[in-house]
Amino acid sequence: MPPANGNVQQIDDTGGPQAWFQSLPLVTRYWFGAAALTTCAGNFGFVSPMKLIYIWDNVWENFEIWRFLTPFLYVGKFDFNTLMALYMLQSFSQRYETEPYNTGAGGGTADYVFAMMFGTATILVSYPFIGMILPVPPMFARTLMFFVLYTWSKRHPTAPASIWGIQMKAIHLPFAYVILSVLMGGMYTDLLHGIAAGHLFYFLVDVVPIVYGKDVLHTPQFLIDQMGIGAYVAPAAPAGGGRVGGVGNNTWAPPGRVNPPSDEPARPARGHQWGSSGQRLGSD
Repeated sequence: MPPANGNVQQIDDTGGPQAWFQSLPLVTRYWFGAAALTTCAGNFGFVSPMKLIYIWDNVWENFEIWRFLTPFLYVGKFDFNTLMALYMLQSFSQRYETEPYNTGAGGGTADYVFAMMFGTATILVSYPFIGMILPVPPMFARTLMFFVLYTWSKRHPTAPASIWGIQMKAIHLPFAYVILSVLMGGMYTDLLHGIAAGHLFYFLVDVVPIVYGKDVLHTPQFLIDQMGIGAYVAPAAPAGGGRVGGVGNNTWAPPGRVNPPSDEPARPARGHQWGSSGQRLGSD
């Protein structure tokens, strides 16, 4: 499956693989890194792929709770499609993480983490029901990837994209990939599963507030407390190497600062308006 062209940073643009990897946004960096390591582990014999896929009976009977996570990280056996899927995972995740839907954290990192939490939960809950209709694989990396891609395409429907040089708008990109998978004889039901989960998120976060005037999805406060409003920036090392906090031998820097929100409201203000209605202290 060919990758879509877009304004995503390439390895050669950043001075080498390590610099490129460190330049990725926070969530994309950890998801892509964990997916690459898990896929390598399953292919090089460090762990059996059967231990990485989602099998509910093993979760329930043997308490193999890691199966709630590893299916979103294991892409599959090594082949060209798997390598392209890893590239697309990084590309699509980076695009959406830079400007996700604002569900309470100013369109920043906390909002993207919340979207990923919603996507993983929706995919896990809906998997048994989708499986009654379509043959869907028990690996969800591509499913979550298309959840992110579809959500990004609805967030930026007119953004330019292309496949194999064929230009199109972002809103058409997820379905172009599905059609291409069908024509190439590849698996496509997991892509449809991800698109369905993405459409549910889009409907709840963008359609319901406009049509019904209600906010039903909110980024949890603990994510906002941890990552702040806007894009999370990793904390800098303390000047002089001094300790800034810790327990025992563990030390850490202060919480990372955040950039101001860049997501200006495209419609009348609704629901939560974080930190916009307070009174200034010391003023008459």
